[in-house]
Amino acid sequence: MTPEAEAMTNPFAPEACHEPALDSAPRRLRYRAGADYARWRTAVRRKLGELLGPDPERVPLNVRREWDRDEAEFRERRIVFTSERHADVPCHLLVPKRGRPPYPVVICLQGHSTGMHISLGRPKYPGDERTIAGGDRDFALQAVRQGYAALALEQRCFGERADSRSKDVRSIQHTCHHASMTALLLGRTMIGERVWDVRRAIEVLREFPEVDARRIACMGNSGGGTITYFAACMEPRIQAAMPSCYVCSLGRSIGRIDHCADNYVPGMLQWFDLGDLACLIAPRPLVVVAGATDNIFPIEGVRECYAVIEEVYRAAGAAGACRLVVGEEGHRFYAAAAWPVFRELTGWS
Repeated sequence: MTPEAEAMTNPFAPEACHEPALDSAPRRLRYRAGADYARWRTAVRRKLGELLGPDPERVPLNVRREWDRDEAEFRERRIVFTSERHADVPCHLLVPKRGRPPYPVVICLQGHSTGMHISLGRPKYPGDERTIAGGDRDFALQAVRQGYAALALEQRCFGERADSRSKDVRSIQHTCHHASMTALLLGRTMIGERVWDVRRAIEVLREFPEVDARRIACMGNSGGGTITYFAACMEPRIQAAMPSCYVCSLGRSIGRIDHCADNYVPGMLQWFDLGDLACLIAPRPLVVVAGATDNIFPIEGVRECYAVIEEVYRAAGAAGACRLVVGEEGHRFYAAAAWPVFRELTGWS
């Protein structure tokens, strides 16, 4: 017996208790065919808001336009805004030079990476070239080439917003770990904090007439897919969502496979799984992207979750507004397969 197999059969191990609990989690607000859909949806929205934590105090955005420059395909503007007290958010707005404004805009979210410069296709650190070239992760450039404006937003804990404390006090090197644990101490979650940043960014976009604030989408891979999905649940101004390599039954992904602390919402499986939350996105277009050999969001869990999403969308009268796109490889975005589906479902040209 391998050490891994032996560990899984150890009756003293924590998973001996947790794994059966994952399989029998109550999901008290799970989707049930024939239930009062509107009442159920309202209850799900209320409970998710509670679990993600309270909204921060709304402070002035204090938008700073730091510089503008022309690139071959777009006009780029560097922006910084204030999301909450003591939380400034850097981002880059790319506006296409072809087509006619106002343009639909895609909010682009990197996951666990060195930062939003990956979305811009600009390597800064060793390994960035491989990340960009090998995983279709230059999201902002892709959006521009589709004819859309793009907002590359730096997520909390990554890139310019990474943990800046001395390494002498950082025993765990993931830049999301300490901040995620501190958020829990404060009665918040890192998912909730990042969703708040996206919601505030939507308010910033109103200040730019070249952007169509009625056609806002959100996309991202891995940790960016996480926030894409939850932001679409919490923010109705997001008119389309394309989460990649995240949407998966929790019991088959983060419940059984090691993930960073910023993926966890305390108590969530007491109430619902990710598929149930689709009621907060429907009837808006939803493109779920996955990798057939993704080893941290397994495809069987993706299909299980997506089956619930399809049921929910049918109940919402929007059966044709969701789609699953599966690439042949692992944990990455699949641009060639996903963007045509996004265009089809949104009708944005």
